[in-house]
Amino acid sequence: MGISESWLTDLQEVAAWRDQLHREGHRLVFTNGCFDILHVGHVRYLREARALGDALVIGLNSDASVQQLKGQGRPIHSAPDRAEVLRALSCVDRVVLFEEKRVDRLIDVIRPHIYAKGGDHRPDTLPPEELDALARVGARIEILSLVPGRSTSATLAKLNKGEGGPRRLRLAVLGSGKGSNFRAMLEAVKSGRLDAEISVVISDVPGAGILELAKGAGIPNLVVDPGKRRARLDAAGSKDLIDRIRASGADLVVLAGFMRILEEPVLGAFADRIVNLHPSLLPKYPGKDAWIQALEAGEKEAGCTVHLVTAEVDAGPILKQARVAVEPGDTAETLYARIQVAEHQLLPEAIAEYGAKLLPSLQP
Repeated sequence: MGISESWLTDLQEVAAWRDQLHREGHRLVFTNGCFDILHVGHVRYLREARALGDALVIGLNSDASVQQLKGQGRPIHSAPDRAEVLRALSCVDRVVLFEEKRVDRLIDVIRPHIYAKGGDHRPDTLPPEELDALARVGARIEILSLVPGRSTSATLAKLNKGEGGPRRLRLAVLGSGKGSNFRAMLEAVKSGRLDAEISVVISDVPGAGILELAKGAGIPNLVVDPGKRRARLDAAGSKDLIDRIRASGADLVVLAGFMRILEEPVLGAFADRIVNLHPSLLPKYPGKDAWIQALEAGEKEAGCTVHLVTAEVDAGPILKQARVAVEPGDTAETLYARIQVAEHQLLPEAIAEYGAKLLPSLQP
């Protein structure tokens, strides 16, 4: 065992220690996280957590787990190094490593008296599996204070944005499917038609084609768990999405076939910085299968629209449109194929134009 690795404790040892503490009338506090770049917000939170009981155990995401949660390029520091830094804090008694994305297994084994989370969480943003495990072991949930402006995501965003001077627009792309519009964005960036950097690709569908395209292009990519709400993200998924976008340093969020309706707090976190591509000439035919609606209505032209995303679906300010003639004998398939060709041209153009207006206001 290396020197730094000795700062990690075996899970079963922690469980046995918990039983000893319990017999002595002491309370064990448990929390978890990646703790990739330790900052004052972490330190204050961990001190507050320790003060809730008599011992503090941290569940630390393994390197593979961090990458699964945060995408390529993370963690910044290895698990043994992160554990050693945490154990250097007088308020931290043990650090245990785990490989999964969630900590329900650790909760079942450790059986903490108190489960602490930072103020960027609420009980309803915790994954249901963790809530079920906490109920099984009878742990009390404590949501601790949040230090404004101190977070790993904020730190990474500052590092990504740099200091002074012009820079390229940074994009976070969200998609659920094959990624044909994302491919068009990649080609536009490569050709110079879109002066931008794609900082992360995020999907709600494991194995989606858009993720494979991102991997092939060497772009950080990851999956967010949307939860069980149909066509929407649950509270935990929304928080996860916000954190991942902020950590990427993205200036603009592009919905490229993302099959979830975004709501608060996501909309507020990126107000006027989320764009969507819709296959109709809005305000006509919002919603699902817009080109079929246009065809059935006997329209002589259809098209596509890039617009800002607001609380009302497909009703945000229009940035740019492209028109596509409806030809005699068109079917839904033939019409949509021509609309897609227009989409692949329109989306990079609209991003470039809106980004040129947006970026100066975001410069440090």
